[in-house]
Amino acid sequence: MNFTYPKNEKLKSKITIGLLFTEGKSVSKYPLRLVYKAGSFDESEKIKMGVSVSKKNFKKAVDRNYFKRVLRETYRLNKHLLIDNLDQPYAFMFFYQTKDRLTYAEINTKTIQLFEKFLAQNNKKTLSENDSDLENK
Repeated sequence: MNFTYPKNEKLKSKITIGLLFTEGKSVSKYPLRLVYKAGSFDESEKIKMGVSVSKKNFKKAVDRNYFKRVLRETYRLNKHLLIDNLDQPYAFMFFYQTKDRLTYAEINTKTIQLFEKFLAQNNKKTLSENDSDLENK
């Protein structure tokens, strides 16, 4: 397994970020939220990931940066859950949405649960699409 978070995996395109907010779907596991959109991107990466912490919840940049570091780290260590089960490229935006200061272990657990919830939701869609394709034949 490759536990890295290389530069080409970081979501930086303003166009893609805009598409995430206008056309993307989301899945939540309190206090985390994952907004995603399937599609092909410029590069050969399966995932583009960005993180965000609200200024409304944490006024000090130090606090926001801490939680962004934690989100990136939990993603880095658990991204194999996503990569092993995705069949097409995705863009993700990962949010921390509470004023509560959870520990790293709690955030890591919630991240795993969130990724599993996303995969379960995503697999249901692909299964229903496959079923409708079979019915049309």
